Amino acid sequence: MRVTLLGPQRRPTVDAVMRSLRPGGPVATITAGWRDGEAGDDELGRLLGFRSVNLRLYRRWLDVQERDRDFAAAERRLRGVIEEVQEIYLLRLDYALRAVYAVQRRSGEDWLRAAALAEAIGAVRELDAAHLRRVSDIRGEFYQAWPPHDRPVIAGHRAEVSQVLGETAALVVAGGHVGVLADVLHLFNVAAALRSPVIAWSAGAMALTDRIVLFHDRAPQGPGHPEVYGSGLSVLRNLVLLPHARARMLLDDAPRMAIFARRFAPARCILLENGTRVDTDGDGSCPPDTRVLAEDGRVTSLEAA
Repeated sequence: MRVTLLGPQRRPTVDAVMRSLRPGGPVATITAGWRDGEAGDDELGRLLGFRSVNLRLYRRWLDVQERDRDFAAAERRLRGVIEEVQEIYLLRLDYALRAVYAVQRRSGEDWLRAAALAEAIGAVRELDAAHLRRVSDIRGEFYQAWPPHDRPVIAGHRAEVSQVLGETAALVVAGGHVGVLADVLHLFNVAAALRSPVIAWSAGAMALTDRIVLFHDRAPQGPGHPEVYGSGLSVLRNLVLLPHARARMLLDDAPRMAIFARRFAPARCILLENGTRVDTDGDGSCPPDTRVLAEDGRVTSLEAA
């Protein structure tokens, strides 16, 4: 499946990208990450040539909350469990990454420090993988106990979403809250209905991956640890997407960036900055000029990495 990843759209480029792709029909849009602002898509509609059809996934989710109270209550309990699992993971991650940075700063024999650093990073990678499996297992058990296709309200919305996607020539996924996006994309089974090219940016791009990584080195309370949040649609694999990378990451801190890149290897850590366009497909193949974090912490092109 063809996927076009864009940088932030404060200075829109989606209109130019759409013209270059020339889809021959209406375009489906997802703005659920905007939550209560989902319907405020007039500007996006204009950029898409006034032929967009908003899937209204957030509104559909609110409808499920209202009309299927039992499922809604079970989903709230699920969110509570996931939040607790995330908090425990972050507690363990804090200690594991502190050890990584301490070993990295340590003086002494280079070969000994390098071996210890590789082992410390390996421990973080194992923690990340175990957390992702745990979250996926918990969600899988929930959907086994509460099969969405057996819930008439959800099944009705899934059928409508599938029909719209079957009649449109492309799908555009905007940014916003990545957790909300991932949840509604899964609930309404969007991946199963995708047939046409996808254009996505910011959180919308992250929600397409098999591993959503949250990051913010410039938070008001100080640098936070990059954390694995969960799985997106898995339309894209072996990519860690970094929207607003220059604004949110300490890209000049090569040792810190090296840990980030090595932690998530062999996935490619792709920078999605203003004006970025990356055309890719499901296996994560990207153009050679794609900007990435190399394992030595440098920002470079894929061909030079």
